[in-house]
Amino acid sequence: MSERTGFLLVRAGGRLVGLPLEHLVAVAAIGEVHPVPSPELAMRGVARLRSETMPVLHLGALLAGTRCPAEAGDTGVVVEADGFRLCLEVDEADVVSRATVMPLPADTSLPWARGVARTADGLVPLLDLPALGARLAGKETDS
Repeated sequence: MSERTGFLLVRAGGRLVGLPLEHLVAVAAIGEVHPVPSPELAMRGVARLRSETMPVLHLGALLAGTRCPAEAGDTGVVVEADGFRLCLEVDEADVVSRATVMPLPADTSLPWARGVARTADGLVPLLDLPALGARLAGKETDS
């Protein structure tokens, strides 16, 4: 794997990760989130963003496999993969970058990463948003 791709750098739960631009819909203020029952620990609830209701997941909690922090953030990144839209709650949406995607280091366990990119901050995991969307929609994937 050595394709050049664009991604949005975001900070979430103390981590810097890249969200591929081909799945990015918008960066938006989240507003009011309504809690809903979910087996997903990182599910904050649902919110109305860009004239549609969508799930809001705390990205830092999702990557760590933990519950959302008690205090909700106000920055969201709306992404779409395979027709499934969701809002990822992040601490900060930083900058759009372009880099070559490299394979994950062999000794690394990075949930939802499809590869890494070298940035000024070092190696940054690029999330596999279609796999994440499929999992949240209850679909199986080959990845």
